[in-house]
Amino acid sequence: MLGIIGGTGLAEPNQFGWGALERQENVETPFGVGCTTSVSVEHWHAGSEKVLFLPRHGFKHSLPPHRINYRANIWALKHLGVTQIIAVNAVGGITSTLKPGTFVVPDQLIDYTSDREMTFFDGLSENVNHVDFTEPYTESLRALILRAARDVNSKNDRPVSIVSKGCYACTQGPRLETVAEIARLAADGCDIVGMTGMPEASLAREAELDYACFAFVVNLAAGVGSGSIKFQEVYEEVNKCRTFIAETLGRCVA
Repeated sequence: MLGIIGGTGLAEPNQFGWGALERQENVETPFGVGCTTSVSVEHWHAGSEKVLFLPRHGFKHSLPPHRINYRANIWALKHLGVTQIIAVNAVGGITSTLKPGTFVVPDQLIDYTSDREMTFFDGLSENVNHVDFTEPYTESLRALILRAARDVNSKNDRPVSIVSKGCYACTQGPRLETVAEIARLAADGCDIVGMTGMPEASLAREAELDYACFAFVVNLAAGVGSGSIKFQEVYEEVNKCRTFIAETLGRCVA
């Protein structure tokens, strides 16, 4: 079963225009330090397929990136029977070619976060274990997203740019980065920057779930574009991208 984790501007799947809502469920989890232990998940039907939807920031977008209970989210989806997760992430473009409106399916990531509960194997609730994270995203799921996106694009009157690889830099947030920080990320080989890609990806690996990221660029990162980043323009870009995201996810489900 497929689970979709939605990010900024994608808190309600009925915006996507596919499927029928069956019910919303609050799942109690074993995880919660300084945050709620329950997770709200929506059960949807898209044709004959069942899909679960989880808004990582909450349905009211009340959780900043560093306060998201990533362990609870991943645990809840696995507990409900999810085997594959597509994570939708709004990101900044680190290179000038990755302009707003570009869609990226990254194949690598670098974690710059700190002080997040980032493993199930903390020696307290589970045995200590080490997982291979050489390739952080599941290749077969990446391929599924790319096929779906390209299929949608082939029928689009105004085709968008789809990038099949890239390195996702995950920063702590909730503030955006400085010009110097973005220059460092670029020197490290990063292409896009966001705040929620980790530890979500590594927890999915620990839980033995297929996981891939479907990122969409909503702004040029600090120092890449001209002037400061205007959040009204970011939200406008989210709205522009929503239809393409919806159609792509619909094809992933079908």
